Amino acid sequence: METKTTTTVLHKADSRGSANHGWLQSKHTFSFANYYNPDRMHFGVLRVLNDDTVSEAQGFGTHPHRDMEIISIPLEGDLEHKDSMGTAAVIKQGDIQVMSAGTGIMHSEYNANKDKPVKFLQIWVFPNKKGVVPRYDQITLNLEDRKNQLQQVLSPNPDDAGVWIHQKAWFNMTSLEKGKTLNYQLNDPENNGVYAFIINGDATLNGQELEKRDGFGIWDVASLEITADSNAEILLMEVPMNEN
Repeated sequence: METKTTTTVLHKADSRGSANHGWLQSKHTFSFANYYNPDRMHFGVLRVLNDDTVSEAQGFGTHPHRDMEIISIPLEGDLEHKDSMGTAAVIKQGDIQVMSAGTGIMHSEYNANKDKPVKFLQIWVFPNKKGVVPRYDQITLNLEDRKNQLQQVLSPNPDDAGVWIHQKAWFNMTSLEKGKTLNYQLNDPENNGVYAFIINGDATLNGQELEKRDGFGIWDVASLEITADSNAEILLMEVPMNEN
């Protein structure tokens, strides 16, 4: 199901594209690989939002990327990363990883666990400049800092909280207890919208009721009111609505 108004779009969890590769179970909010939906190409500069589950000791072999900001957020388990810059790292729940593919990068991602699957969000954002020098970064976040408050995990500023990307985008995460309400003020309300993804639980955003794994995009607003209808984990992605 997709419900669209002039300033909002709702993507219910069960309306996402699906891929079953045996070792990989993936849900695609936007068109990706064999899932193509002309109404689901992107939300502003947010191009890919994949909800991936990778089986024990399996993973993505070495493959290329170019001119894309790629963010990985583990939800369960540990994800092993290797790339053509010589980076070898493991990211786990509470970490966030970013790659600026720029002029070109090769990388692989594997489940570092032999006894359980790894679940993570793979997010692609169009950059605001092409041909940059490829870059890798990861940080470990304090999960307590998102309890009943917004924790910034990504921004355009290397000196700001979280990782940074080549785009005027801000990501925040929260673990909100049932009945609690937060307000999110957009950093650039004239140019940006917010795409909210409900990782777990139920919440209401500006009057829209949302359930686990639902996505909700909204623009032409200055703020969002977020109320947890049950204990909820939420990712907010504020991104420019114009790709140029």
